[in-house]
Amino acid sequence: MMQLIVITIAQRPGYVFVFDFFFISDGYYADVMNYSRLASGVFTRRIALTCRSNHLLYGNRVCRTTRVPETSTAVDCRQFATSSAKVDKGRFICGLELAAFNHAEDQGVARLIEAYRVYGHRKANINSLQEIEAECPELNPSNYGLSRDTEITLPGDGQPVAVSKLVEILEKVFCGTISVESGHLETASEREFLSQAFMDEKMSLPTDDKRREMAKLMIQSEAFDHFAHTKFKTVKRYSGEGAESAAVFSEEIFRAATLSNIDDVIIGMPHRGRQNLLAMQLKLQPEIIFRKMKGLSEFPDHVPATGDVLSHLTSSCDLQFDGPKVHVTMLPCPSHLEAINAVAMGKCFARQKSLSKTKIEGQDATNKALCFLMHGDAAIAGQGIVAECFNMSNLPHFAVGGTVHLIVNNQLGFTTPWFRARSSRYTSDIAKSVGCPVLHVNGYYPEDVARAARIALKYRNTFRRDVVVDMNCYRKWGHNEMDDPSFTQPLMYRNIESRPSPPESYASHLVSSGILSPDEVARWKSDVQDSLNRHLKNAESFQPAPNYLDGHWSGMKLPSVSEISSWDTGYPAENLNYIAIKSVEVPESHIMHSRLEKMYADARREKITTRVPVDWATAEAVSFGSLLQQGYDIRICGQDVGRGTFSQRHVSVTCQDSEKSYIPLNHLSDNQTAQIEVVNSLLTEEAVLGFEYGVSVENPNRLVIWEAQFGDFFNGAQIIIDTFLASGEAKWLLQSGLVLLLPHGYDGMGPEHSSCRIERFLQMTDSKENGIDSDCVNFHFCHPTTPAQYFHLLRRQMVRNYRKPLVVASPKTLLRLPAATSAITDIAPGTSFQPVLSDPAIIDKTKVKTVMFCSGKHYYTLKEECQRLKLSESVAIVRLEELCPFPAELLRKEVASFANASSFVWAQEEPRNMGAWNFVNTRFENIVGVKLRYAGRPVLPAPAVGIGFMHKNQTEEILAEAFQQLP
Repeated sequence: MMQLIVITIAQRPGYVFVFDFFFISDGYYADVMNYSRLASGVFTRRIALTCRSNHLLYGNRVCRTTRVPETSTAVDCRQFATSSAKVDKGRFICGLELAAFNHAEDQGVARLIEAYRVYGHRKANINSLQEIEAECPELNPSNYGLSRDTEITLPGDGQPVAVSKLVEILEKVFCGTISVESGHLETASEREFLSQAFMDEKMSLPTDDKRREMAKLMIQSEAFDHFAHTKFKTVKRYSGEGAESAAVFSEEIFRAATLSNIDDVIIGMPHRGRQNLLAMQLKLQPEIIFRKMKGLSEFPDHVPATGDVLSHLTSSCDLQFDGPKVHVTMLPCPSHLEAINAVAMGKCFARQKSLSKTKIEGQDATNKALCFLMHGDAAIAGQGIVAECFNMSNLPHFAVGGTVHLIVNNQLGFTTPWFRARSSRYTSDIAKSVGCPVLHVNGYYPEDVARAARIALKYRNTFRRDVVVDMNCYRKWGHNEMDDPSFTQPLMYRNIESRPSPPESYASHLVSSGILSPDEVARWKSDVQDSLNRHLKNAESFQPAPNYLDGHWSGMKLPSVSEISSWDTGYPAENLNYIAIKSVEVPESHIMHSRLEKMYADARREKITTRVPVDWATAEAVSFGSLLQQGYDIRICGQDVGRGTFSQRHVSVTCQDSEKSYIPLNHLSDNQTAQIEVVNSLLTEEAVLGFEYGVSVENPNRLVIWEAQFGDFFNGAQIIIDTFLASGEAKWLLQSGLVLLLPHGYDGMGPEHSSCRIERFLQMTDSKENGIDSDCVNFHFCHPTTPAQYFHLLRRQMVRNYRKPLVVASPKTLLRLPAATSAITDIAPGTSFQPVLSDPAIIDKTKVKTVMFCSGKHYYTLKEECQRLKLSESVAIVRLEELCPFPAELLRKEVASFANASSFVWAQEEPRNMGAWNFVNTRFENIVGVKLRYAGRPVLPAPAVGIGFMHKNQTEEILAEAFQQLP
């Protein structure tokens, strides 16, 4: 009988690796169907081969080049399979050297081996608390026409063995205490690589010294927890007990990183086991940990910081093993699980960018910094930001060359058992949505945990993609040491209490093997106890070092606590004109849309040449260009930012013939070094904003902007705003200059397209109600009304000598409002941002009877109504451009300048329970000494109405209310 066999083959000198095949009855055909180079450097060909009886027709160079002629010839298939050539039985079992068998039982053997490769993980002994006899019908030999008594011949020895013996070998390889899921991977090259790496590690045994090293790491971790539990029984520590093998995994990652020439490792992890890693591996002084346990600060006494809880401590240090040093940074984290993931990815991405500035020509910067994330089993399955991060892991402007993920799988989330925490088989299944390979490993077997770490990093370094290791372990205590887990998991914790810990189990194994002695184990424990006792005695007198504002941040200062500083952010007019012209200049081969050419490029050139006041988009472009000229990189990210939500920006121009993007601002001059990165992001808020925050904290010399499509949509990222942007500096002394642009304005677009929730941001600030603010607020909130003001805000972020987040209620209708423009002289040298803008129409202030305060675009509506009512001499409209820090001194001076005014009004578009009213009202009364009358929408449950006539009526009513009861 003739059969056509289609096989994917990887060629290396002396070997052929067959890893993808199927059989088709009848046919006689041999041809090269596909030829490609794998990421690993292996060449592959898609070959059609013909098999007749015991003979196989091989095409040119499709098998062992040293054994098979290059010309097509008939070769005995059995002779090939059992020849004395280098046939590695281990590689055969791993599916890398499947001979092209033509007998039915041989085909069944090949299919059985493949089944174990794909489904073996389902029967693997990876549960650390019990051996589970999992049913896996796909592994039954009868499915492939085999019985357990059938005799077969394996390559390399020629001796017949029963299928039961083969099954025994396959069970040992694929169903042991480490297993791999790779059947879902899209490319054969990845599956082949993982199979090879998996088999190489399975066949590689650690030295006795290596085993002793792993045992010592685990024993030290456990000894640390025992010491802390003895000395601080009532402190919630979130110990690493039950998961001590995580120390082995981390150590192996750090060691392998140095051998891979990785310079930096950025770690994001939750609370459990964090102190163990910090104190025992990342060189954090135990005094700091003990100070926190005693209720003392982790910062020097003179530093104004709120600090954070014990389980959020951080560290940054150099480690050295067998190769060069690697710098490891443990990022601070909030209690919101998995939120740190995106931040760590962003910081890693930015670090790679910084390293690429000085990298060797042609070197891949993604291999210089590694993102290493640790997860809890319940959190990785339950938190939505996890899926968001996996989704952006391979996207341009977000990819970090692959993240190594370790799941510390306690099989329990707080009190929720695993079967109520997810709908999938594994807690790692979310990773398969983007084709991540997954390794499952039993935490009681540290040697396999180390193997998993090495395989993971090898895969990441080869394919530059994420990889997940699911380490199955347990949690000795409840959610914290104060909880009694037996309330809800009595059987589980009866099991845990009855078994030795992973360090005890492994040490006992090594002692029985003669590798360790009981005295050595006891000495390791004693050494840890003695060392920690010394550190504990020093804790109260110990003064933590000021480890903030160093490295890239060494030129930054702490903001003033006594004043609101002003900065000259103007720029020479000739430079601004040049930048404006260059910002719309594209190569002749790059075809701009005809409407853009006329309404965008030509219009901007005309405005500059005729000295017409510039609009918002032009002011933004020249602010970007000026910063680029001064050497500051820029990254602007968000949905539609290249074009702009309102088609106003077009900082990135798409060619109408090729759809390629061109960014004119990156071509201001031939010797330009700074670049603007324009990131049209995925439709995600939380992970993307977290990523941008991570970018912003890596380097102060990069302006990082996140723009919401509409201001209302920031609430999808509220966790990042609350726990990082608003409080990160107070908790961790971590400065960020991140800018949020949130389009805001009431123009009839309904409840979710009108408001950036000004009231929420103002409530989050630490602005004083009864005192004068300074630069030392947690973030700045501005609502600018002119392009010049926006220009100065962006430049101020980089020009000043400290960094603060900036939240801007940015415009929508003002983008094209003729009245909302600025002259070039408004942004020339000597000019700066003005927190308060006086009414430019007032000539004689003694005639003013009413001072009306407002913020944002409502100013232009009020001004138009004021002119219509012919009240321009008696009513002054003053704009608060910056609400936080609250400009109390400037407002006092402004109020004092209107000596005859007796009426003071706060006018806003927003409902009374929203907008700035509740924020400004108390401050005007307490600090400025003015009692305000409110003029705005009434209290509403939604930010805006969605019915057109209601919106129109409300607009008319709030204008009428503003100009009623005037003296």
